[in-house]
Amino acid sequence: MLFRQLFDPETSTYTYLIADQVTEEAILVDPVLEQVERDYLLLKELGLTLKFCLETHIHADHITGTGKLREMTGCSGVVPENAHAACADRFIEDGEVLILGSIRVEAIATPGHTNSHNAYLVNGTHLLTGDSLLIRSCGRTDFQSGNAGAMYDAITQKLFTLPDATLVYPGHDYQGSMVSTIGEEKQWNPRLAGRTRDEFRELMANLNLPNPKKIMEAVPANQRCGDIAA
Repeated sequence: MLFRQLFDPETSTYTYLIADQVTEEAILVDPVLEQVERDYLLLKELGLTLKFCLETHIHADHITGTGKLREMTGCSGVVPENAHAACADRFIEDGEVLILGSIRVEAIATPGHTNSHNAYLVNGTHLLTGDSLLIRSCGRTDFQSGNAGAMYDAITQKLFTLPDATLVYPGHDYQGSMVSTIGEEKQWNPRLAGRTRDEFRELMANLNLPNPKKIMEAVPANQRCGDIAA
């Protein structure tokens, strides 16, 4: 398996490139519109055919590159079940698996940051958590039908039941961290470790964070798979 972690500095967003090196077919997870040329060049340099652009959720802080990459490559845009994105080619539900040669990507429904959000477990070892579980943190729950209780349940009952050695690759990091493990986050994540569900809900209700700068343009554009012209 080829696995690359790519970064957008403006929004601190991680995009993930996953590919089967035998079939030379690839998936991009959470591509960013401003980084489409970078991603397309990397695909060409590595001799890869992009089959899927896979979203963890409808983003509020950046505009997806899925629509543009679909025009450039003919790939399919895939979003979580119940996401408001009629433009998508495919909706993927909890427990469903994308197969790409030797690559197995299992969707794990992790609502809470939004009401339609997936994490993706790649070959049983690499967990792409989107904006649910972050490194020593978690995604916010105060807009886009967020629900702190649902996030707590998804993380503790689904993600934290995976093997401790499972690698955690988040959708964002604002401190320069790149990867963690389930075992680390269970022990050291200050928002979750040792907290009850009610304590977590109270914490999340009092974060008082400003809205993402791009929320007004990003959400409707992402419901159109990144089309900013409509």
